[in-house]
Formats: sequence, structure tokens, C-alpha cells
Amino acid sequence: MSTTSDSKSGDNNRSNISASQVKDLREKTGAPMMDCKQALTEAKGDMEQAVVVLRKRGLSVAAKKSARVTSEGAVESYIHAGGKIGVLVEVNCESDFVARTQDFKELVHDIAMHIAATNPTFVRKEDVTKQAFEREADIYRSQAAKTGKPPQVVEKIVEGKMGKFYEDVCLLEQPFIKDQTISIAQLIAIKIGKLGENIAVRRFARFKVGDDAETVATTRLEPKTEEA
Repeated sequence: MSTTSDSKSGDNNRSNISASQVKDLREKTGAPMMDCKQALTEAKGDMEQAVVVLRKRGLSVAAKKSARVTSEGAVESYIHAGGKIGVLVEVNCESDFVARTQDFKELVHDIAMHIAATNPTFVRKEDVTKQAFEREADIYRSQAAKTGKPPQVVEKIVEGKMGKFYEDVCLLEQPFIKDQTISIAQLIAIKIGKLGENIAVRRFARFKVGDDAETVATTRLEPKTEEA
């Protein structure tokens, strides 16, 4: 009896999702229409919750595709502040077809614009050099030790501070400037979910007039076996 009731309830939820809701969610996230409808059904019509559902699905898809080879892509340039700041970024995908899509082009442009605004030093956490990591950790450890707290508490404080350090210096960890509720890594994951291919930031360079040195960051990935 309860099974029949649950089935009817599910049917009602699906029927209560309007075409305009699906259209609004698609415009908000760029996800396919069917995925939007399914997300709204799962979220019982709650738009914000449906966005969360789509983001989680994007992360899941991204994780499954992370081992796939990215040998295509695009290089984007972005000039900001009246020619005072310039960025070059290479973002890779699996096929030339996806590299030519508007969605991919918009992603690469958004990443270049973000780099111009935030000046990250590394692409990923894994790219942070041992020297840079230890220098920051030692600073935080020294600051925490002055509070007189026990060593185990000091290490916990350092761990928390290093999380914020990664967010400050690693591109993929930074909140996206156009939507602070998601990181650059999550932005990429959403696009992976939509386009169906692995996407990765390969490298970038940022130049600012008057600065003595440019910021250059490169990710060197180990060869991986391609998976379906």
C-alpha cells in the first residue's frame, strides 16, 4: 500500500515541475534540459537545491573522467585594467569538437579573467612546492606556538591555516569571482558534467605592468591510463 502511495507521490512531484522552472535552471547552470528536470524533481521544485544537485552530479562525473587524457583545448588571452594586466592560460579537454564549443570557450575565458583578478601562484594544491609549503607552515606554527597552546593544538591550527593558504594561492581552490559559492575546481566539474569530457588547466602566466616578475604556473600530470 505504501509503495503505491510513494509511486503516486513521485509522479506528482514530476508533474509539478513546470517547463519554465526547467528553463530557468538551465539558464542558471547551463546543464542539459533532462538533467535540469531530474534535478528539480529530486529537489521537489526547490531551485537552489536543484543547483546543488547538479553541482554534485558534476563533481561525480568529473571524478570518473579525471583519468582520461586531455590533449586538445585552447589558449586564451585576457587583458585587464586598461592594458595593465595580461593573462595567458591553457585549458585542455579531450577532443577538438569540445574545444570549439561555446561552453568550453566561455569556461576558458572565465578562468583567464579570474586569474587576472586574483593572481594565483599555483594551479593545484599538488603543485605547491615543498619550499613554499614549509615556509608558510613554519610561519603559522610560530604564530600559534606563541599562544602557549599544546603542540597537538598548534598543529591543528596550522592545518586549518594551510587550508586557507591553498585557497589563496591555488587556482582550483579559489572561489570563482563571478560566483563565490563555487570554486574554480567546481566550475570546471560542472562543465565536465555538461560536456562529457575531462577538462584540466594545464598552465597560465600573468603579467602586470611595473611588476619585476611575472607569475607562471604549470601542472605536470603523470601519464594515466584512459578509462571509459
